[in-house]
Amino acid sequence: MKPAEEYILKQPEPFKSILLHLQVLIESNCTDIELKYKWKIPVYYVNGHQLCYLNASHKKGFVDVGFWAKGILQDFDAFLVSEGRTVVKSLRYTFVEDINEEIFLQVVKEVTNHNHKGFWKK
Repeated sequence: MKPAEEYILKQPEPFKSILLHLQVLIESNCTDIELKYKWKIPVYYVNGHQLCYLNASHKKGFVDVGFWAKGILQDFDAFLVSEGRTVVKSLRYTFVEDINEEIFLQVVKEVTNHNHKGFWKK
């Protein structure tokens, strides 16, 4: 088993269910997607560029889906958390039911459309 998949499957509930649901959404809606293990967490790549990371934050009680998205996700600011980070913005989920699939997939699509430019550029 690959380390990224092992990370997801070894999580306690509700983290495991959230991560599995996000994995299905990403992998069924993106082409040329690859799941890798970097920084001890799962990271998705599209066409060789980072798309997002999945981090189960046990201490804070949520799954953090981080996007390298400086300057491209303003339309989704109501849903995203930046907490002083200048490049990374994230969607956070405490329960599977919290996932708004439409918003999630719109954010994924927007980042995918721009990720060839590098996360530091608009």
